Amino acid sequence: MSEKDTVRNKSKRFAVRIVRMYQYLVEEKREFVLSKQILRSGTSIGANVTEACYGASRRDFVAKLYIAYKEGAETMYWLELLYETGYLTKGMFESMRHDCDEIIRMLTATIKTIRDNENG
Repeated sequence: MSEKDTVRNKSKRFAVRIVRMYQYLVEEKREFVLSKQILRSGTSIGANVTEACYGASRRDFVAKLYIAYKEGAETMYWLELLYETGYLTKGMFESMRHDCDEIIRMLTATIKTIRDNENG
């Protein structure tokens, strides 16, 4: 399995977790604003990684991965906000944060490798 397939699979599994968290926040916590934000950014990571896999060029591939990276950073912000406002337990937050951080690190490494190869 190539690196992009690993990132793609992890980001899709993360998106599924985000959808389930969104359902929990809406149904159990009756939270509708922050949950919609994290639903958008958290599922967008995988969508952009998938789109990158079908990019027309190397530049397009990197651009989509960078968008996925930025969506990951935004998702991290919403996770922190949901935790700090009491909507997520520490365990829920730590688990989601760990997965999000792992995806962000993988995207960073992939983007850096491609850019280093272009400049080297």
